[in-house]
Amino acid sequence: MLKKCAWETYSEKDLKKLEKLCKEYREFLDNGKTERECVDEIVNTIEAEGYQEMETVIKNGGKLKAGDKVYSVWMNKSVVMFQVGKKPLAEGINILGAHIDSPRLDVKQVPLYEDGCHAFAYLDTHYYGGVKKYQWVTLPLAIHGVVVKKDGTTVELNLGEEEDDPVFFISDLLIHLAGEQLEKKAAKVIEGEALDLIVGSKPITIEKEDGKAKEEKSAKDAIKAGVLDILKKTYDFDEDDFLSAELEIVPAGKAREAGFDRSMILGYGQDDRVCAFTSMRAMLDVKNLDRTLCCILVDKEEIGSVGATGMQSAFFENAVAELMNLTGEYSELNVRRCLARSCMLSSDVSAGYDPSYDSCFEKKNAAWIGGGMCFNKFTGARGKSGSNDANAEYIAHIRKIFDDKKIVWQTAELGKVDVGGGGTIAYILALYGMNVIDSGVAVLNMHAPWEATSKADIYEAYRGYKAFAEDACM
Repeated sequence: MLKKCAWETYSEKDLKKLEKLCKEYREFLDNGKTERECVDEIVNTIEAEGYQEMETVIKNGGKLKAGDKVYSVWMNKSVVMFQVGKKPLAEGINILGAHIDSPRLDVKQVPLYEDGCHAFAYLDTHYYGGVKKYQWVTLPLAIHGVVVKKDGTTVELNLGEEEDDPVFFISDLLIHLAGEQLEKKAAKVIEGEALDLIVGSKPITIEKEDGKAKEEKSAKDAIKAGVLDILKKTYDFDEDDFLSAELEIVPAGKAREAGFDRSMILGYGQDDRVCAFTSMRAMLDVKNLDRTLCCILVDKEEIGSVGATGMQSAFFENAVAELMNLTGEYSELNVRRCLARSCMLSSDVSAGYDPSYDSCFEKKNAAWIGGGMCFNKFTGARGKSGSNDANAEYIAHIRKIFDDKKIVWQTAELGKVDVGGGGTIAYILALYGMNVIDSGVAVLNMHAPWEATSKADIYEAYRGYKAFAEDACM
């Protein structure tokens, strides 16, 4: 079967819609480089579209009816949205689910130290998710996150994104001295404990009695002291406050159009914010639904969907129970019926075919950049270990929806058998007995500091999620 090229299907009107959507998407990437920032951006967007916080409705003793729109945030890192449909919730809902965490470097709890003879101050880090560690050196990096002090006040940091901001970096050994280093395997060229961020090199200065400033060369850790002095004066937190901080190191800079033809987007965090954005946008653009629509955007997928904000937590199930209570349908049995009768697109990215690494792909079953929205019947590794494997009846149902709406789509596997593998949140939702299939956008450079996607695939994903929201009903 020949794969379609989505670009060849567009009219001038389509191209204008595509460019508008992708401009909004780039702004979403720029404003949401952490889970917390994504949640803030999402809440601001959906509240402007009439969504109200579920907890407020509960507190005010309100009820929900068809057409109402609510959302719930959990620990500022995960968010679930509902648009109530006309049919009873016990008949099932349609779910778009993606994740908003991305591979990065996390600052440790006791991170700041000085090394060398008045050389550098560093922040010690621990990488998060699957990364090629050598890709993170010699790049301009930014610090995003929060520092929560003992009195409960929160200091937000976003350093490295504005033109006059300082940036940070991790050093690498110069090529002239790297003979031994270059003999190592790629996994060992840069060790995890070597991914420490250089944050300063200037010793603190003190005032002499005559008022003249001089460098405190004799003082211990004068460069570290200089950094702490800046943090205190500028952001009003102390070294001990790192203990209750969540600071993420991410690539500095904005998402950009790529290629002479501007057909692609190059940016950080597209796995999986490309699916999160298109899912949210599709949900905002559908009206008067028969079946209730849910969009859940969660944390921790890159490390197994664990923890209170991951898909394995009870947050989603609790939110569904609260929703059913607000519509007057709640019972334990109805919650179970609702989840079992639901349909879901587990919206996550797939590996885009890369001709430079042809040996890792099986071309017939690879996702092609520009080939439209991608479906992975299964992910996992080796003998489909750790995957959800969608059933044929559900795939046939999805095929009909997409073909009827003239969505450009393709199917794929995550590389050749036994070459590698990966997982999504699909298997977790499938545990409720609902129909689930992985779907999303093909990505080049997945998990690298800068990932690439096709504008056409982004547009088709948006169109596909919208079609699913309107018509899925198994």
